[in-house]
Amino acid sequence: MEERNKTLGEFIIEKQNQFQYSSGELSRIINSIRLAAKVVNYKVNKAGLVDIIGAAGEQNIQGEDQQKLDVYANEVFIQTLINREIVCGIASEENDDFITVEGSDSSHNNKYVVLMDPLDGSSNIDVNVSVGTIFSVYRRVTPIGTPVTIEDFLQPGINQVAAGYVIYGTSTMLVYTTGHGVNGFTLNPAIGTFYLSHPNMQYPTDGKIYSINEGNYVHFPQGVKDYIKYCQLEEGDRPYTSRYIGSLVSDFHRNMIKGGIYLYPTSSKAPNGKLRLLYECNPMAFLAEQAGAKASDGFGRIMEIQPTELHQRVPFFCGSYNMVEKAEEFMAKAKNK
Repeated sequence: MEERNKTLGEFIIEKQNQFQYSSGELSRIINSIRLAAKVVNYKVNKAGLVDIIGAAGEQNIQGEDQQKLDVYANEVFIQTLINREIVCGIASEENDDFITVEGSDSSHNNKYVVLMDPLDGSSNIDVNVSVGTIFSVYRRVTPIGTPVTIEDFLQPGINQVAAGYVIYGTSTMLVYTTGHGVNGFTLNPAIGTFYLSHPNMQYPTDGKIYSINEGNYVHFPQGVKDYIKYCQLEEGDRPYTSRYIGSLVSDFHRNMIKGGIYLYPTSSKAPNGKLRLLYECNPMAFLAEQAGAKASDGFGRIMEIQPTELHQRVPFFCGSYNMVEKAEEFMAKAKNK
């Protein structure tokens, strides 16, 4: 079979022997995410027609207004994972605390936890800009047969066994890694099947795009200000192009294909940064590294940070390897002044 005619289901079966613990659960988790993504995709594409856009009238744990579609996507992903009885715990950006999944026989025998941002960039929904789902999978560290604890979720990114995102855009794609490269699958909406469209995705080592909300420039640390000025300087292959969608999945996806860097640094308004380590930064860092790119907090590797809380925020510098290295140089210089 030609590689690009392969469906996601066929690809998962074929690659199952690459998983360290090849008992089928991880494959079934990816399959569950595929199913939930199709359901959410259907609602996202109808969002302009039905009363599912706009705020739900509640705030999530971070104090941000929840969009109706956020709430819907959260419920779909959680229920799909619980119903299939393949995970022992779920943590979502939209929930205050983690969810313990005991299984129908109350045995707590499942081995994996899933952490997710069910609808990243959802404030863009009502203006028809791409949004996405981000997910991350870890093997539990507490004994099988006992309920999960916070310890199962507060693992550094290097422990991830799978991570990925779904982008709901002009076409809907599921992009994921299990530590053996990054592959992208595009949904054929006519038959509801994901096909391998982007095998072995690789970040260009260099790029000409920088993605940052420059409206916050005055609030940024000096190292970031210096790097932005460097990007804008007319010298060599610069100035770079500024492209910022405001939806992490969309900005990351574009930069992986075209080459670029995404920055969400600390600022005087967000002293720890805004993105969440467990739901956004770790999964995107895993994907980036598997695609030959780099992910940093400005000074060190994102995936080596030891999390201390479920909704922890960190600064995030991610993208083409040489661009992230250069940004780190400016951060180190400014710090040492």
